[in-house]
Amino acid sequence: TTVYNNDNEAVSLPGYRVDALTDAAIRYLATPRAKPFFLFLSFLEPHHQNHLDDYPPPDGYRERYTGRWTPPDLAALGGSAPQHLGGYYGMVKRLDEALGRMLDALKSLGLLDNTVVVYTADHGCHFKTRNDEYKRSGHDSSIHVPAAIHGPGFQGGGRVQKLVSLLDISATLLDIGGVAIPAEMAGQSIRALLQREAPDWPDDVFIQISEAEVGRAVRTQRWKYGVTAPQQDALLDADADHYVEAYLYDLAVDPYELTNLIGSEAHAAVTARMKERLLSRMAAAGERLPKIEAAPGWSNWQRKVADQEVNQ
Repeated sequence: TTVYNNDNEAVSLPGYRVDALTDAAIRYLATPRAKPFFLFLSFLEPHHQNHLDDYPPPDGYRERYTGRWTPPDLAALGGSAPQHLGGYYGMVKRLDEALGRMLDALKSLGLLDNTVVVYTADHGCHFKTRNDEYKRSGHDSSIHVPAAIHGPGFQGGGRVQKLVSLLDISATLLDIGGVAIPAEMAGQSIRALLQREAPDWPDDVFIQISEAEVGRAVRTQRWKYGVTAPQQDALLDADADHYVEAYLYDLAVDPYELTNLIGSEAHAAVTARMKERLLSRMAAAGERLPKIEAAPGWSNWQRKVADQEVNQ
Protein backbone atom coordinates (compact mmCIF):
# COMPACT_ATOMS: atom_id res chain seq x y z
CA THR A 1 0.00 0.00 0.00
CA THR A 2 1.36 3.42 -0.99
CA VAL A 3 0.13 6.63 0.62
CA TYR A 4 1.51 10.16 0.61
CA ASN A 5 2.54 12.32 3.56
CA ASN A 6 2.10 16.08 4.03
CA ASP A 7 5.20 16.71 1.92
CA ASN A 8 3.70 14.68 -0.96
CA GLU A 9 6.30 11.98 -0.43
CA ALA A 10 5.37 8.36 -1.11
CA VAL A 11 5.18 6.17 2.00
CA SER A 12 4.90 2.40 1.66
CA LEU A 13 2.84 0.56 4.27
CA PRO A 14 2.48 -3.22 4.49
CA GLY A 15 -0.80 -5.02 3.98
CA TYR A 16 -4.22 -4.49 2.43
CA ARG A 17 -5.02 -0.78 2.26
CA VAL A 18 -7.71 -0.79 4.96
CA ASP A 19 -5.38 -2.73 7.26
CA ALA A 20 -2.39 -0.49 6.52
CA LEU A 21 -4.30 2.68 7.37
CA THR A 22 -5.80 1.09 10.48
CA ASP A 23 -2.36 -0.03 11.66
CA ALA A 24 -1.04 3.52 11.20
CA ALA A 25 -4.00 4.96 13.08
CA ILE A 26 -3.52 2.57 16.00
CA ARG A 27 0.17 3.50 16.18
CA TYR A 28 -0.93 7.13 16.41
CA LEU A 29 -3.42 6.33 19.17
CA ALA A 30 -0.71 4.52 21.13
CA THR A 31 1.61 7.55 21.06
CA PRO A 32 1.73 9.10 24.57
CA ARG A 33 0.33 12.64 24.68
CA ALA A 34 -0.75 15.15 27.30
CA LYS A 35 -3.46 16.88 25.25
CA PRO A 36 -6.69 15.67 23.63
CA PHE A 37 -6.32 14.48 20.05
CA PHE A 38 -8.32 14.66 16.83
CA LEU A 39 -7.86 11.84 14.33
CA PHE A 40 -9.44 11.92 10.87
CA LEU A 41 -9.11 8.51 9.26
CA SER A 42 -10.26 8.45 5.63
CA PHE A 43 -10.59 4.94 4.23
CA LEU A 44 -10.93 4.58 0.46
CA GLU A 45 -12.76 1.28 0.65
CA PRO A 46 -15.30 0.21 -0.45
CA HIS A 47 -14.32 2.15 -3.56
CA HIS A 48 -14.31 1.03 -7.17
CA GLN A 49 -10.75 0.72 -8.48
CA ASN A 50 -11.16 2.46 -11.83
CA HIS A 51 -7.95 1.19 -13.39
CA LEU A 52 -8.89 -2.40 -12.59
CA ASP A 53 -12.68 -2.18 -13.12
CA ASP A 54 -13.02 -4.14 -9.92
CA TYR A 55 -13.74 -4.03 -6.19
CA PRO A 56 -10.69 -5.91 -4.86
CA PRO A 57 -11.24 -7.24 -1.32
CA PRO A 58 -8.68 -9.05 0.84
CA ASP A 59 -7.82 -12.62 -0.12
CA GLY A 60 -10.71 -14.98 0.52
CA TYR A 61 -13.34 -12.31 1.09
CA ARG A 62 -14.77 -12.26 -2.44
CA GLU A 63 -15.49 -15.97 -2.28
CA ARG A 64 -17.16 -15.58 1.11
CA TYR A 65 -19.77 -13.17 -0.25
CA THR A 66 -20.23 -14.18 -3.90
CA GLY A 67 -23.84 -15.18 -4.55
CA ARG A 68 -25.19 -13.38 -1.49
CA TRP A 69 -28.24 -11.10 -1.39
CA THR A 70 -28.60 -8.59 -4.22
CA PRO A 71 -30.68 -5.39 -3.76
CA PRO A 72 -33.88 -5.60 -5.86
CA ASP A 73 -33.14 -2.57 -8.02
CA LEU A 74 -29.73 -4.02 -8.85
CA ALA A 75 -30.96 -7.59 -9.40
CA ALA A 76 -33.40 -6.36 -12.04
CA LEU A 77 -30.59 -4.94 -14.18
CA GLY A 78 -28.39 -7.99 -14.70
CA GLY A 79 -25.03 -7.03 -16.17
CA SER A 80 -21.78 -7.44 -14.26
CA ALA A 81 -23.23 -7.00 -10.77
CA PRO A 82 -22.78 -10.68 -9.79
CA GLN A 83 -19.14 -10.45 -10.87
CA HIS A 84 -18.37 -7.51 -8.59
CA LEU A 85 -20.84 -7.66 -5.69
CA GLY A 86 -18.89 -10.28 -3.73
CA GLY A 87 -15.81 -8.08 -3.84
CA TYR A 88 -17.80 -5.04 -2.76
CA TYR A 89 -19.31 -6.89 0.19
CA GLY A 90 -15.85 -8.19 1.09
CA MET A 91 -14.51 -4.63 1.18
CA VAL A 92 -17.38 -3.56 3.44
CA LYS A 93 -16.72 -6.50 5.78
CA ARG A 94 -13.02 -5.63 6.08
CA LEU A 95 -13.94 -2.02 6.79
CA ASP A 96 -16.27 -3.13 9.57
CA GLU A 97 -13.48 -5.23 11.02
CA ALA A 98 -11.15 -2.23 10.88
CA LEU A 99 -13.62 -0.17 12.89
CA GLY A 100 -13.74 -2.97 15.44
CA ARG A 101 -9.94 -2.96 15.66
CA MET A 102 -9.96 0.80 16.27
CA LEU A 103 -12.51 0.45 19.07
CA ASP A 104 -10.55 -2.42 20.60
CA ALA A 105 -7.38 -0.31 20.51
CA LEU A 106 -9.12 2.61 22.20
CA LYS A 107 -10.43 0.25 24.88
CA SER A 108 -7.06 -1.37 25.54
CA LEU A 109 -5.41 2.07 25.79
CA GLY A 110 -8.03 3.25 28.30
CA LEU A 111 -9.33 5.88 25.87
CA LEU A 112 -12.68 4.48 24.76
CA ASP A 113 -14.77 6.02 27.55
CA ASN A 114 -13.32 9.46 26.87
CA THR A 115 -13.32 9.45 23.06
CA VAL A 116 -16.12 10.25 20.63
CA VAL A 117 -16.03 8.12 17.49
CA VAL A 118 -18.00 9.27 14.44
CA TYR A 119 -18.43 6.73 11.63
CA THR A 120 -19.81 8.11 8.38
CA ALA A 121 -19.02 8.59 4.67
CA ASP A 122 -18.70 11.46 2.23
CA HIS A 123 -21.04 9.90 -0.35
CA GLY A 124 -22.89 6.72 -1.15
CA CYS A 125 -22.55 4.26 -4.01
CA HIS A 126 -24.93 3.73 -6.93
CA PHE A 127 -23.16 0.41 -7.63
CA LYS A 128 -24.15 -0.03 -11.27
CA THR A 129 -27.73 1.19 -10.87
CA ARG A 130 -27.09 4.73 -12.16
CA ASN A 131 -23.78 4.54 -13.98
CA ASP A 132 -24.19 7.82 -15.87
CA GLU A 133 -24.39 9.71 -12.57
CA TYR A 134 -21.13 8.34 -11.13
CA LYS A 135 -21.36 9.19 -7.41
CA ARG A 136 -22.64 12.76 -7.64
CA SER A 137 -26.41 13.03 -7.81
CA GLY A 138 -29.37 13.77 -5.62
CA HIS A 139 -30.55 10.18 -5.58
CA ASP A 140 -30.55 8.39 -2.25
CA SER A 141 -27.97 5.82 -3.32
CA SER A 142 -25.54 8.74 -3.51
CA ILE A 143 -26.65 10.96 -0.61
CA HIS A 144 -27.92 8.44 1.96
CA VAL A 145 -24.85 7.44 3.96
CA PRO A 146 -24.33 5.70 7.31
CA ALA A 147 -23.78 7.76 10.43
CA ALA A 148 -23.08 6.28 13.85
CA ILE A 149 -21.64 8.00 16.93
CA HIS A 150 -20.18 6.37 20.03
CA GLY A 151 -18.69 7.98 23.10
CA PRO A 152 -19.54 10.16 26.10
CA GLY A 153 -23.09 11.43 25.66
CA PHE A 154 -23.72 9.03 22.78
CA GLN A 155 -24.12 5.71 24.55
CA GLY A 156 -27.01 3.43 25.35
CA GLY A 157 -28.06 2.68 21.79
CA GLY A 158 -31.01 4.08 19.90
CA ARG A 159 -32.02 5.38 16.52
CA VAL A 160 -33.32 8.83 15.62
CA GLN A 161 -35.53 9.14 12.54
CA LYS A 162 -34.54 12.66 11.55
CA LEU A 163 -32.79 14.04 8.49
CA VAL A 164 -29.27 15.33 9.07
CA SER A 165 -26.52 16.48 6.73
CA LEU A 166 -22.77 16.04 6.58
CA LEU A 167 -22.69 19.80 7.18
CA ASP A 168 -23.89 19.01 10.70
CA ILE A 169 -20.90 16.79 11.52
CA SER A 170 -18.37 19.64 11.85
CA ALA A 171 -20.69 21.63 14.08
CA THR A 172 -21.30 18.53 16.19
CA LEU A 173 -17.58 17.91 16.69
CA LEU A 174 -17.05 21.52 17.78
CA ASP A 175 -19.97 21.21 20.19
CA ILE A 176 -18.58 17.98 21.65
CA GLY A 177 -15.20 19.65 22.15
CA GLY A 178 -16.70 22.66 23.90
CA VAL A 179 -15.76 24.98 21.03
CA ALA A 180 -18.16 27.75 20.04
CA ILE A 181 -19.77 27.14 16.63
CA PRO A 182 -19.15 30.19 14.39
CA ALA A 183 -22.36 31.96 13.42
CA GLU A 184 -21.42 31.88 9.75
CA MET A 185 -20.79 28.14 9.76
CA ALA A 186 -23.26 25.97 7.84
CA GLY A 187 -24.85 23.11 9.73
CA GLN A 188 -25.80 22.63 13.36
CA SER A 189 -24.83 20.26 16.13
CA ILE A 190 -26.85 17.07 16.31
CA ARG A 191 -25.92 16.38 19.94
CA ALA A 192 -29.19 17.72 21.33
CA LEU A 193 -31.11 15.85 18.64
CA LEU A 194 -29.52 12.52 19.56
CA GLN A 195 -30.25 13.20 23.21
CA ARG A 196 -33.91 13.89 22.32
CA GLU A 197 -33.61 17.55 23.30
CA ALA A 198 -34.14 19.27 19.90
CA PRO A 199 -37.89 19.47 19.20
CA ASP A 200 -37.56 22.02 16.36
CA TRP A 201 -35.20 20.12 14.08
CA PRO A 202 -35.56 20.89 10.31
CA ASP A 203 -37.68 18.43 8.36
CA ASP A 204 -35.73 18.65 5.10
CA VAL A 205 -32.15 18.59 3.82
CA PHE A 206 -30.55 20.57 0.99
CA ILE A 207 -28.40 18.95 -1.70
CA GLN A 208 -25.94 20.72 -4.00
CA ILE A 209 -24.48 18.79 -6.95
CA SER A 210 -21.48 19.63 -9.10
CA GLU A 211 -19.07 17.88 -11.50
CA ALA A 212 -21.72 15.43 -12.79
CA GLU A 213 -24.23 18.26 -13.25
CA VAL A 214 -25.11 21.66 -11.82
CA GLY A 215 -28.06 20.53 -9.74
CA ARG A 216 -29.97 21.24 -6.58
CA ALA A 217 -32.40 19.10 -4.61
CA VAL A 218 -34.32 19.02 -1.38
CA ARG A 219 -35.45 15.91 0.50
CA THR A 220 -38.04 15.37 3.22
CA GLN A 221 -38.93 12.10 4.90
CA ARG A 222 -41.31 11.29 2.04
CA TRP A 223 -40.53 13.49 -0.97
CA LYS A 224 -37.48 14.26 -3.12
CA TYR A 225 -37.48 17.20 -5.57
CA GLY A 226 -34.58 18.10 -7.84
CA VAL A 227 -33.66 20.60 -10.52
CA THR A 228 -30.79 20.78 -12.99
CA ALA A 229 -29.09 23.38 -15.19
CA PRO A 230 -28.10 21.53 -18.38
CA GLN A 231 -26.82 24.74 -19.99
CA GLN A 232 -24.10 25.10 -17.35
CA ASP A 233 -20.63 23.53 -17.34
CA ALA A 234 -20.72 20.97 -14.53
CA LEU A 235 -16.97 21.25 -13.94
CA LEU A 236 -16.61 25.03 -14.08
CA ASP A 237 -19.95 26.46 -12.90
CA ALA A 238 -20.99 26.37 -9.26
CA ASP A 239 -24.57 27.52 -9.73
CA ALA A 240 -27.02 28.93 -12.27
CA ASP A 241 -29.66 31.59 -12.84
CA HIS A 242 -31.97 29.12 -14.55
CA TYR A 243 -32.84 25.55 -13.61
CA VAL A 244 -35.37 23.09 -14.97
CA GLU A 245 -37.33 20.63 -12.88
CA ALA A 246 -35.76 17.19 -13.16
CA TYR A 247 -37.46 14.81 -10.74
CA LEU A 248 -39.97 14.27 -7.96
CA TYR A 249 -40.05 10.98 -6.07
CA ASP A 250 -42.45 9.57 -3.50
CA LEU A 251 -39.96 7.77 -1.27
CA ALA A 252 -42.69 6.11 0.78
CA VAL A 253 -43.75 3.89 -2.12
CA ASP A 254 -40.70 4.24 -4.40
CA PRO A 255 -37.58 3.97 -2.22
CA TYR A 256 -35.38 3.10 -5.21
CA GLU A 257 -36.53 6.25 -7.04
CA LEU A 258 -37.56 4.47 -10.22
CA THR A 259 -40.81 6.37 -10.93
CA ASN A 260 -40.29 10.05 -11.72
CA LEU A 261 -43.43 12.03 -10.83
CA ILE A 262 -42.24 15.45 -11.96
CA GLY A 263 -44.96 17.13 -14.01
CA SER A 264 -47.67 14.83 -12.64
CA GLU A 265 -50.88 16.83 -12.25
CA ALA A 266 -51.82 14.68 -9.27
CA HIS A 267 -48.64 15.83 -7.53
CA ALA A 268 -48.82 19.52 -8.46
CA ALA A 269 -49.29 20.63 -4.84
CA VAL A 270 -46.32 18.54 -3.71
CA THR A 271 -44.16 19.97 -6.49
CA ALA A 272 -45.11 23.53 -5.57
CA ARG A 273 -44.37 22.96 -1.88
CA MET A 274 -41.05 21.28 -2.58
CA LYS A 275 -40.08 24.11 -4.92
CA GLU A 276 -40.75 26.55 -2.07
CA ARG A 277 -38.56 24.47 0.23
CA LEU A 278 -35.75 24.37 -2.32
CA LEU A 279 -35.76 28.11 -2.94
CA SER A 280 -35.78 28.75 0.81
CA ARG A 281 -32.79 26.46 1.27
CA MET A 282 -30.91 28.08 -1.60
CA ALA A 283 -31.48 31.52 -0.10
CA ALA A 284 -30.31 30.35 3.32
CA ALA A 285 -27.12 29.02 1.71
CA GLY A 286 -26.39 32.43 0.20
CA GLU A 287 -27.22 31.47 -3.36
CA ARG A 288 -28.90 33.91 -5.71
CA LEU A 289 -32.49 32.90 -6.33
CA PRO A 290 -32.88 31.39 -9.81
CA LYS A 291 -35.78 30.89 -12.14
CA ILE A 292 -37.02 27.30 -12.02
CA GLU A 293 -38.69 26.16 -15.21
CA ALA A 294 -41.62 23.82 -14.66
CA ALA A 295 -41.56 20.38 -16.20
CA PRO A 296 -44.21 19.59 -18.84
CA GLY A 297 -47.45 18.49 -17.20
CA TRP A 298 -49.01 15.09 -17.64
CA SER A 299 -51.87 13.08 -16.15
CA ASN A 300 -52.37 9.40 -15.41
CA TRP A 301 -55.77 9.92 -13.77
CA GLN A 302 -54.29 9.27 -10.34
CA ARG A 303 -55.98 10.95 -7.40
CA LYS A 304 -54.47 14.21 -6.23
CA VAL A 305 -52.21 13.96 -3.22
CA ALA A 306 -54.13 14.88 -0.08
CA ASP A 307 -53.26 18.14 1.64
CA GLN A 308 -52.00 16.37 4.77
CA GLU A 309 -49.52 14.40 2.66
CA VAL A 310 -47.95 17.40 0.93
CA ASN A 311 -45.74 18.34 3.88
CA GLN A 312 -44.58 14.84 4.77
